[in-house]
Amino acid sequence: MKYLLQLDFPYNGPFKNEMYEAMKELAKDIANENGLVFKLWTENEEQKEAGGIYVFNNTDDANRYLDKHTKRLASFGIEGIKSKLFNINEELSILSKATFLKDMD
Repeated sequence: MKYLLQLDFPYNGPFKNEMYEAMKELAKDIANENGLVFKLWTENEEQKEAGGIYVFNNTDDANRYLDKHTKRLASFGIEGIKSKLFNINEELSILSKATFLKDMD
């Protein structure tokens, strides 16, 4: 079973390419998190919001990462962090075009 962690928070930028340049080293660091399958980076410049969708192999690693990342964001002065942890129904997701789930360990 896979687990989806959703995070979003108020964010004033940078966005798009500038966000890529500012965050690429952080993205490389996040890629090495235990239990992480992948992360999708999210941003909404109009609403001044950013965050991510993370897929983990287990809830222990997801919760450990949530604690670590919440502290990191707080150290940047970011408040109002929202998070949710979900079980992924892989069978239904595969039927709805998430066929890549079949290939994940």
